[in-house]
Amino acid sequence: MNYLTIEKLTKSFGEKLLFEDITFGIERGQKTALIAKNGTGKSSLLNIISGLDSPDSGKVTLRNGITISYLPQLETITENYSVMDVIFDSNSPIIKVVKEYEAALTLVKRNETSENLARFEHALSEMERLHAWDLESRVKEILSRFGIDDIFKNVSELSGGQRKKTALAKTLIADTDLLILDEPTNHLDIDMIEWLEEYLSTSNTTLLMVTHDRYFLDKVCNNIIELDNHKLYQYKGKYDYYLEKKAERIANESAELEKIKQLYHKELEWVRTSPSARTTKAKARINSFEDLKENANRKAEKQADAFHVRTERLGNKILEINNLDFSYPDKMILDDFSYIFKKGEKCGIVGKNGTGKSTLLKLLVGEILPNAGKIIPGQTIQFGYFAQDGLPVKGNKRVIDIVKEHAEVVRLENGNYVGASQFLNYFGFKYEQQYTYYEDLSGGEKRKLSLLITLLKNPNFLILDEPTNDFDIDTLNLLEDFLTHYQGCILVVSHDRWFMNKLVDHLFVFEGNGKVKDFYGNYTEYRIEKQKEESRRQKTESGRQKEEREKFLLLSEEKVADGGLPTADGRGEKKLTWKERKELDQLEIEIPTLEAEKDALLQKMNSGNGTPQELQKWGASYQNVSEEIDSKTMRWLELSEKK
Repeated sequence: MNYLTIEKLTKSFGEKLLFEDITFGIERGQKTALIAKNGTGKSSLLNIISGLDSPDSGKVTLRNGITISYLPQLETITENYSVMDVIFDSNSPIIKVVKEYEAALTLVKRNETSENLARFEHALSEMERLHAWDLESRVKEILSRFGIDDIFKNVSELSGGQRKKTALAKTLIADTDLLILDEPTNHLDIDMIEWLEEYLSTSNTTLLMVTHDRYFLDKVCNNIIELDNHKLYQYKGKYDYYLEKKAERIANESAELEKIKQLYHKELEWVRTSPSARTTKAKARINSFEDLKENANRKAEKQADAFHVRTERLGNKILEINNLDFSYPDKMILDDFSYIFKKGEKCGIVGKNGTGKSTLLKLLVGEILPNAGKIIPGQTIQFGYFAQDGLPVKGNKRVIDIVKEHAEVVRLENGNYVGASQFLNYFGFKYEQQYTYYEDLSGGEKRKLSLLITLLKNPNFLILDEPTNDFDIDTLNLLEDFLTHYQGCILVVSHDRWFMNKLVDHLFVFEGNGKVKDFYGNYTEYRIEKQKEESRRQKTESGRQKEEREKFLLLSEEKVADGGLPTADGRGEKKLTWKERKELDQLEIEIPTLEAEKDALLQKMNSGNGTPQELQKWGASYQNVSEEIDSKTMRWLELSEKK
């Protein structure tokens, strides 16, 4: 069943043509990724499909009755809304019922007045009537995963990352047929990205998505469309299939263009040597020549040649970290951390947001000082440090002038030299763009320029903090190839798992509370090992819970034998009263809610963002919630056995 049809769509901004006469469709259940270089119209196309913009020509057709939920790259949220108002901003009856239930449940927890209880009972009956429990469960899971624990908080109090998560939660919760997402993994840590990846790949949702996260794309999408040189190309397969078929397409286009050029030169000779002819046949041939001339002057896309630089020589001693301690007033970042780097080592850093990954990099380059321990660089070390906030630029200069202040040429692996301008062109700053003023660059272009200047300085130890943010996939592939052949040491923080898998030899895993685990292997190998550990932990926990249930049942049987409870044979089992049935139903709702609250508190305590007073408060709340879960679970077991 076709959900969406795009026919001969064209869009320009001023004199810049984004795409022309593109046509494609999306079927029900299809998960499609849209790939293109930065600035070629990906977000514009999504805005047109979502009705936020209009094309110059062409038509967008949605199947009758189809609803769309759209997450734009830059989400604007009304300031005076609460998080709950944003998340449940929908006319869907079932979403309205879940919103009312959440509000009523919160009020009852705060104050069990007769008015609040009556409101809750009504909401409960409406949830039953509309069979809304599956949606309510999904809401709880999404909010818990995104760390959204206070749905009554005002949006104006949220950080940029929290707003993005709120907007994403709203998009996922919406009861919709077609989901459109523009860079959904921005501002998410790896654990959250992996949850979203699993959620989307296992759901029946029809999806159209723009992302530069190739691992995420490969896991979720089975169909890829590419905008390239104003045209659209479709690939029915995963990311590796796309790479293979794109390479074939480029090779075929190059061969076809070569044939056109040969024919053009042949026709050019005819035009130059033949006398002016007025015959219809001669005029037709001249007209065909003009068309041929236009095609011959067209540039074929080609795969970029490898661009490998020679680094300064590294001595035997690279970098030593001895018994490093560092903490902020409210959290421990590093506790007795030691490591000795070796030649050519490529190390990745992973961990949840707020655990101190960027702090370690700042310590190594001397931006901040440790509380204890030593950092001892070798005499030949030349650091190249790329920070998340980019390169400070004084004055509004042209791109090429900024670059030449740092390096005029760069030495290649083969001993030759190339100019800074050629280096920029290789990574996507075309020659004409190099004369653009810095202030006229986009945020992503400024970050890319900062990274390229870091590489141009020819350091032998690269320290990179999220170097892949805001880059398109073509640039990421070029950067990966460059760094893979880089002869010096690399220490990199990144949420891009594809990038980490291709580049690093081992990982520093920031586990929180100052603990750093050194894992030898790439990110996928680390994730597999982590899943095995989690499986073992769950089996142990499951065994403990089973033992507790068996103890409870044994105690129940002893009470029956003592006459304390009726048996099941007619000296018989008592049935649940109406009040007990309602209590059991409520417990089945409250226990998952409390468990989500417990997880949220644990995430807060592990985030490292709280003050000592807040940590103390969260710890006390965590203990209280844990005890309440145990108490309600025992009561649930008792009522379940009676039932």
